[in-house]
Amino acid sequence: MELRQLEYLVAVAEEASFTRAAQRVHISQSGVSAQVRQLEQELGADLLDRGGRATTLTQAGEAALVHARAALAATAALRQAVGDVTGLLRGRLTVGMVTACTITALFDALDGFHRAHPGVTLTLIEGSAAELADQARAGALDLALTGAAGALPEGLDGFAIVSEGLVAAVPPSHPLAERASLALADVSALPLICMPPGAGIRVAFDQSCRALGITPVVALEASAAATIGDLAARGLGVAILSETMAAAFAGRLRAVPITDARTPALLALAWKPPPAPAAAELIRHCRRAFNVTRDK
Repeated sequence: MELRQLEYLVAVAEEASFTRAAQRVHISQSGVSAQVRQLEQELGADLLDRGGRATTLTQAGEAALVHARAALAATAALRQAVGDVTGLLRGRLTVGMVTACTITALFDALDGFHRAHPGVTLTLIEGSAAELADQARAGALDLALTGAAGALPEGLDGFAIVSEGLVAAVPPSHPLAERASLALADVSALPLICMPPGAGIRVAFDQSCRALGITPVVALEASAAATIGDLAARGLGVAILSETMAAAFAGRLRAVPITDARTPALLALAWKPPPAPAAAELIRHCRRAFNVTRDK
């Protein structure tokens, strides 16, 4: 019994015609007929009723068709699996990243992966941290560079790229600018400029406030750190950012650590376990680009 015989049987069954089946598998009609006849002889039963205007399956053929399709599907899966692990990656990967993210290492990883595996189509989308986590859990994203608070999003594997505390970023002329550190109580009653709910930094800030029974006054919200920093530099409020984000505004803003904000803000690469072979290969590229060891 050969796989091509099963392929020809499936083609004849689905086309209800030896002529159309031959066109589909790109060999002569006599070749298809001979191979199916050989299969019938090996199985000891007629699989096709050739007497009518259309070729139909016999009862034995109906039973054989189920297993023929399963065998062909298993063979295709086998070839895909072997191809994946030997570098013959193909298909599509969808990667998500937090809105307005400009992490060069991610782009370096995508570039390196694309050069190594041009047969894989890469799609990159933006979204909030909460949206990306939901999409990764649902399988709509193969990989997400996302914000989180304290730990990876529930139900996902991954690793933290950055874990750091929160700061209050204010113009150099602001009364808080000369402070070495601040408490949440020092800033909670002031007009604040924050990421929207669901963003990793916002979740870290809200969790820290709740732990101390503090209700902050959020005056403005923006998804991009650049927007938050610009608004704060214009004196419209105190920006709540991570240390790394605030560093981009050195000279325009003074970043003062908030010492009792106990929940760290994370930037993490996350995925639904287990990753598919192509996704696993992209994760390896990301580990190299971010210089993250496997046990981190």
